[in-house]
Amino acid sequence: MTTDSLRSELRLAIKAAQDKQAAAVTLLDLAGLGAFTEHFLLCTGFSARQVEAISDSIATALTNHGLRLAHREGASGAEWMLLDFGRLVVHVFTERARLFYDLERLWRAARRKDFPDPAPGAASA
Repeated sequence: MTTDSLRSELRLAIKAAQDKQAAAVTLLDLAGLGAFTEHFLLCTGFSARQVEAISDSIATALTNHGLRLAHREGASGAEWMLLDFGRLVVHVFTERARLFYDLERLWRAARRKDFPDPAPGAASA
């Protein structure tokens, strides 16, 4: 799985997360694993406020792209927010929540693609 081979909505979600300085952005390809979705996008924010900003950025980018947000879980101040777009489910965690839920371990059979954190001070193109 390469970045160039990803569907446009996956690339948009990754970029929206990185634009808000999300860390440890990981895409899990769940195809063929009997999951209820095709992909999980996981990323980390360093505060509840950043988790919310990342989630809002991804939701805005994907709805502007024509995707319908079927469900959103997590209130303002939450350590974990979930965005369900059907074929893509986005999980935005604080560091503590991501370690606790450890979705990468639970879905370890999935193909995994990690995206490098943006360099400090680097602006997105």
